[in-house]
Amino acid sequence: MKPRIAVLGCGYWGSNHIRTLKSLGVLAAVSDANEARAEGFASEHDCVAISPEALFEHDDIDAIVLALPPQYHAEYAIRAMQAGKDVLVEKPIALTVDDAERAVAVARETGRIIMVGHVLRFHPAFEKLKELIDKGDLGEIRYIHSHRLGLGKFHTENDALWDLAPHDLSMILALTGVAPEEVRGEGAALLDHLSDFAHLHMRFPGGLRSHLFTSRLNPYRERRLTVVGDKAMAVFDDVEPWGRKLAVYRHAVWHDSGHWAFTTNEPTYVDVEEGMPLTRELQHFIDCIETRKEPRTTGEEAIEVLRILTAGSVTHG
Repeated sequence: MKPRIAVLGCGYWGSNHIRTLKSLGVLAAVSDANEARAEGFASEHDCVAISPEALFEHDDIDAIVLALPPQYHAEYAIRAMQAGKDVLVEKPIALTVDDAERAVAVARETGRIIMVGHVLRFHPAFEKLKELIDKGDLGEIRYIHSHRLGLGKFHTENDALWDLAPHDLSMILALTGVAPEEVRGEGAALLDHLSDFAHLHMRFPGGLRSHLFTSRLNPYRERRLTVVGDKAMAVFDDVEPWGRKLAVYRHAVWHDSGHWAFTTNEPTYVDVEEGMPLTRELQHFIDCIETRKEPRTTGEEAIEVLRILTAGSVTHG
């Protein structure tokens, strides 16, 4: 029998989970502090609406997707797991490393699955990029930089770094396979005390460097991850159409008679299977519930993401 999954939090991202879980045939219930909103989604998607307080006591719910303001994620994830339910918690898993560690410890104690919504790890173009790197097509990776820019969304609790960077940090950690040795952050606040622009500079074991730039006050949209290897470079650009989302550049640079020389080549676009990352993420969650295997986006990785965010945060007066 398919697992019966509830969504707690019927806001913008929660509504995406609701629609996708319905399409996968596993949506059992919806829940929100706003009772009317939950009832509306329940009616639209032919499931039941359950109050947040009652949700954890329902034995007919196997798992819960948490799409709440992040300050509530750890608390409700712990309550769900202690009630015997598996959890997919949206990013960030918590606002402090201590809270995230408590949630992961409860998952171990209870034998429950805790998966974190770093949804771009399930993007077909990113999966193909990681495959190319693992096969050695780019050679030794020397540098990774990501740009996630646009206008909005604006939050009263989260700055641009905490709202936008977790996706890219999860991808960077997946590609490096190791935590950074050094993290340095820069930020600028224009609207209030929260950073609207944020940079992270990271140094990894072995000399690999990485740079991340996020902005929610940018006039154009950019969603680009660039990986520089000593054989080739690759760009995952999510703004591009499917046929151009993953490009490989086989430029060459060499030392010749005391001077640097180089050649440039047109990009090769890699065939990528089309698919919605959220659908693939939720199907993975279902598979983990059924098989009890460890999720691709673990709580431990989410803790490392929080450590980097904390180390790179800039406080404004």
